Amino acid sequence: MTFADFPFLRYLFFFALGMLLSTAVSLAHPQIFLGILAVLWILYAVLVNRPSFSNSFPPSSVAYLLLMGLGSFISLQATQAARERETSWGEGSGYLAEVQRYDLPKANSSENLLAVIGVKEGQDWRSHKALVLVYHQLDKPLVPGQVIWVPKNPESLAPPTFPNEFDYKGYLASKGIHFRQFLGKNMLVLPVPQTFQFKFVLEHLRHYFAKVIERYVIRPESKQIALALLLGQKESLGKEVKQAYSATGTQHILAVSGLHVGIIYSILLLPLTYFKQEGHALRKSYLILVMGLIWIYALMTGFSPSVVRAVVMFSLVTLGQMRKRKPSIWNILSFSALLLLVLDPGVRTDLGFQLSYLAVAGIVGLQPLILQAWSPHNRVLDYFWQMAAVTLAAQLITSPLTIHYFHTFPTYFLLANLLIVPLSYLILCVGVPFLLLAWIPFLGRVLGAIVDFLLLLQNEVTYLIQDLPAALWQGIHLSFAGMLAIWGLLWVWGNWELGNRKRLAGLGMGLFLVWAAANLWEEIQRPAQELYLFTKEGQHILDLKLGDHHLSWNQNFPTEQLSFSIQPNRLAGQRNPVPIPLKGVVGKDIIWFPGIDLAFFPSRNQLVWGSLTPKFQEQFGAPPASNFPQKDSLSSYSAGYRVVF
Repeated sequence: MTFADFPFLRYLFFFALGMLLSTAVSLAHPQIFLGILAVLWILYAVLVNRPSFSNSFPPSSVAYLLLMGLGSFISLQATQAARERETSWGEGSGYLAEVQRYDLPKANSSENLLAVIGVKEGQDWRSHKALVLVYHQLDKPLVPGQVIWVPKNPESLAPPTFPNEFDYKGYLASKGIHFRQFLGKNMLVLPVPQTFQFKFVLEHLRHYFAKVIERYVIRPESKQIALALLLGQKESLGKEVKQAYSATGTQHILAVSGLHVGIIYSILLLPLTYFKQEGHALRKSYLILVMGLIWIYALMTGFSPSVVRAVVMFSLVTLGQMRKRKPSIWNILSFSALLLLVLDPGVRTDLGFQLSYLAVAGIVGLQPLILQAWSPHNRVLDYFWQMAAVTLAAQLITSPLTIHYFHTFPTYFLLANLLIVPLSYLILCVGVPFLLLAWIPFLGRVLGAIVDFLLLLQNEVTYLIQDLPAALWQGIHLSFAGMLAIWGLLWVWGNWELGNRKRLAGLGMGLFLVWAAANLWEEIQRPAQELYLFTKEGQHILDLKLGDHHLSWNQNFPTEQLSFSIQPNRLAGQRNPVPIPLKGVVGKDIIWFPGIDLAFFPSRNQLVWGSLTPKFQEQFGAPPASNFPQKDSLSSYSAGYRVVF
């Protein structure tokens, strides 16, 4: 089979290429591309209706240009809409908003989401649409559908202060949220009569199921995981739970994903094993019911990209069953990705979207090759070997992306998944009936106790694997070129049996050479001596690289913030994530560092490097100061700085 055998894979390729090219002209107006599309449509119609012209210029080439233009147009239109939503709030003195969900408890407040209805400007009202993430301390919890008066404007989310820092603003923007506000009790719930609103039905249903879990699942950690695994509510997960599942490579269990949808889909299809008559009206009706149920589940659990991908794919497979057809899995996968990109172009930057499609592509393309390595005759061994092949295929293709972003690799991912995935299957098999039948008191207590025990067992297994020696490799660096090279080599392996081996071998060697050349160039460009100064609200961190030595000085910077503010920059620069502590000698309004020509003046927020001569200076996270750069010092504000010597 070739690339041409999968039409939707081709469509996806050219559509995504257009979206990628649109980033180079991100400030262009979408109407420009709309005009180009109109011209291409006319040209395509002429070529199709005039075969004599198509000999010199194939219509398929114009069709692919149309797809690229459409991808660029949709991407630019979404970018422009996001830019308009992110614009300044204006001169309003308050706003009306509608509560969108139930409160999420935090340490000292409650979190909620408000949809703005209108902004008050003087004596007039201006219609405005925006989502505001708010934190309040009201005595009574907020309920979806309530109308709120807020007497002050929200604040725009700030971009990352430090290089390679986690982009919280971009993360919320991908969900359509561009503003945030701490309200305390400075807000008013208006006495507007509550009427039935269909858009909140699933939110009420999810809240009801959350109360069921809260009532019948006893252990706190079991409650956290039950909310995440059954309802997709990851916000209540504790830090230790997240770390344990991340270290064992089973973090996909904590979020409702394609795996969970697949398990529920297989459970719902169990009755059809007793009714195999193809084309029967009752069978078709039940399949339609199954499709409806998995879509409701997707909506109720937050409609994450991996869930939507799975639901679209299973829906297409179900439609194929109803029509006695078996469509290509590559076409189904490509169609679902194309649909998601059209509906929400911003999803392309979502890590969950990328990992979900990579994992399925790896399972489809690599699992058969892995299975060829062994054919156990024992049914139990064959079952575990099938599971191991799925895990290996998914891990092989997703690891380059996770290592590139997170610089870690779970050593015992195979063992963990072989134990945890079957447990999660059992939990879902019991958990779904538990949620649906908990209104029966005795049954609710029994099923809740079983779910509680299974979650306890899953947690204990996870913690046990986490405590094994060298359970998590950390500080691994993989460049963008290396990530692409590994994917290319996996593609070569996947096509080795059917493709031209001589060309594939040449491609593999070429990929190795490009990867090696990129690493060599990166090493040549890396300076021998450089310093980073990160400062924010009186907190300072100085990172210093002297040849192979990595030193760091920390003044009041919270340790818990290092992992997402500072560590990513250290790993991106291939510096030690745990550098040697740099000790400063404190004097009167000066901190100087023995053996290094550096001194810091706290009252002036000024770092002086004396006789050292900087070759390059750079500032991150704020507009450059008027006196920046300087030859012998820098005055630090809330930003990050880099100086190369």
